[in-house]
Amino acid sequence: MAEAPPLTPPAPPLSQRLFGLLLWGGIALLLIVSFAPAEVWRAPMLFSNSDNMRQFGQEFLRPDFSEWRTYAAQMWLTIQIALWGTALALVIAMPLGLAGARNVSPDWVRRPVRWTLDILRSVPDLVIGTLFVVAVGLGPFAGVMALALNTGGVLGKLFSEAVEAIDAGPIEGVRATGAGPLQEIVWGVIPQVAPLWTSYALYRFESNARAATVLGLIGAGGIGTLLFDALNSFAYSQVSAIAVVIVIAVSCIDLLSQTIRKRLI
Repeated sequence: MAEAPPLTPPAPPLSQRLFGLLLWGGIALLLIVSFAPAEVWRAPMLFSNSDNMRQFGQEFLRPDFSEWRTYAAQMWLTIQIALWGTALALVIAMPLGLAGARNVSPDWVRRPVRWTLDILRSVPDLVIGTLFVVAVGLGPFAGVMALALNTGGVLGKLFSEAVEAIDAGPIEGVRATGAGPLQEIVWGVIPQVAPLWTSYALYRFESNARAATVLGLIGAGGIGTLLFDALNSFAYSQVSAIAVVIVIAVSCIDLLSQTIRKRLI
């Protein structure tokens, strides 16, 4: 028997190939155009200034853990800021995520909600945190609110996309029983998106644990305040110790969230 000719995948249509060419060609063009503005030409200085980097590296490789209790306490405070910021973000994101889904909400509700989510995501944490520092003063609560609003916008967008991707069958089954719109959401939508929503929330909690350290720049409390004080004092041994504490804490959070996500799948 003659061997069957090898199967070849069908060629994509011309429109799809043109779109791919324009997309990747446009990205390559943007990289070329942004080469000088992004100062990528400075890359050789990484080697020409190696003496400065070596001196910094020598100090950085000798972490000073003499104040480890203070570092641990401030890292714990940073985690609490991230935890409360993520929890309040969920309170914002869940209703907005449902209201921003096109298969749940009418267009006149969905569009303003999407615009609101865009605004919340676009404003940097530092700007929001500065506003709350002015309103409530220095301290962790300003960091909590900064993370809550920004993360609420991010999670609201992800939640709405998850709702739009659900199977319509369970919703139709609930509707066939004579249930109202609220019952359709509770029994037809939420059970389908709950595992994915939880996974997104855990990812954002990991991210917020790192972002909360940056908020120390504006006096929002946590280990970020110690980090920036050490940087401004050129105390690189202390900077190294603080960085080690942050890495250990974030790694532990990552392991914990991975374990939880595996149980959800």
